[in-house]
Amino acid sequence: MPLALGLTPLAKENDMTEFLTLDDGTLAYEVTGTGPLVVLAHGMGADRTAYRHLAPQLVAAGYRVASVDLRGCGESSAEWPTYSRTAIAGDLLALVRHLGGPAVLVGHSISGGAVTIAAAQAPELVTALVELTPFTRKQAISLRDLRSARFRRGMRHLLGAGVLGSVASWRKYLDVAYPGAKPADWTERLDHLEAKLREPGRMKALKGMGTTPATDAGALLGGVRCPVLVVQGGLDPDWASPRAEGEAIVAELPAGRGRLAVIEGTGHYPHHQVPDEVAAVVLPFLAGVDA
Repeated sequence: MPLALGLTPLAKENDMTEFLTLDDGTLAYEVTGTGPLVVLAHGMGADRTAYRHLAPQLVAAGYRVASVDLRGCGESSAEWPTYSRTAIAGDLLALVRHLGGPAVLVGHSISGGAVTIAAAQAPELVTALVELTPFTRKQAISLRDLRSARFRRGMRHLLGAGVLGSVASWRKYLDVAYPGAKPADWTERLDHLEAKLREPGRMKALKGMGTTPATDAGALLGGVRCPVLVVQGGLDPDWASPRAEGEAIVAELPAGRGRLAVIEGTGHYPHHQVPDEVAAVVLPFLAGVDA
């Protein structure tokens, strides 16, 4: 499969990289393709290479794709005053303005919450949202949730990384977050992410994101006016019931705005684990938005 945006596999630097300077730091991003703008925002502990298998399919379908390194991640500045969803939303809106939006915003995990905030705050800049396994609501863990061994394992390792800053815990979490068959570039991917997290300031960003509650995003779900597609992995260890979490997000959106797709057998990173299946639900959604 061709690599996204002309990247060599998991390259640290790329001659296609551009930079947007904001008040508190610099964002790295790259753009390819022509057509309606789609901005791809990854989750914590990752960088824009997370979309390298999905982005080419969006480009081939006729979209102009901008893939961005979140604050603290990838080639963006490492040190920022905050790593909240609200702050990330501001970064994404600044990039959309810079690129001459409006845009479809695609957000994974913490960025799912961030794109929710962006859409509510600047509806004129956001035509639609795709939320991939999003942390968009305040999480409440029940005794019933703790009966799930998958959930307990995922949370144990996630807390070890997000609270204690353990790279080893992050690798163990990712092993649980990709259930079943691993992608062909699995070992390379883990090594790349570990190398990035060992750079000065990068683990601070992961911990900052991991300890930031999603209450700011949840409070604005009712203010989203554009169409929203929520994509959940059926075996995502971040929830005892990923489907129930997706249904709850859709229920808190204005009536008729949201729809849910559950990709069975996959985990927290469906856009990397099964990019063809994700494209199969995202592209028809975007075609309906365009129409």
